[in-house]
Amino acid sequence: MSDPKTYLAAFLCGGVLCLIGQILIDKTKLTPARILVLYVVAGVVLGAVGLYRPLVDLCGAGATVPLTGFGYNLARGVQAGVAESGFLGALMGGITSTAGGITAAVFFGSLVAFLFQSKPKP
Repeated sequence: MSDPKTYLAAFLCGGVLCLIGQILIDKTKLTPARILVLYVVAGVVLGAVGLYRPLVDLCGAGATVPLTGFGYNLARGVQAGVAESGFLGALMGGITSTAGGITAAVFFGSLVAFLFQSKPKP
């Protein structure tokens, strides 16, 4: 897995996803929050229909770390939850599969807020 081609694929995949986001910010009237939602929903849809898995296999963290990867993990968790627990699994599976990422985001966000003081905009 530590093949230089894997690193290059991860870098290019993550870079392309960021490039698309930057183009959407610069060339459309979409707000960053709407682009965030668009990326997560795109990851859910692509994951649900099985198109995101080959990208994850090829690019590794370049596909799983961005917001589309979060959506992909949500879809994968829901599919596993439904297979295991039926309808109730549809409600619990997504949260279970993304709990680690959510916990890390809350923890590190709180840590940064505690250590640094925000400055008002001029």
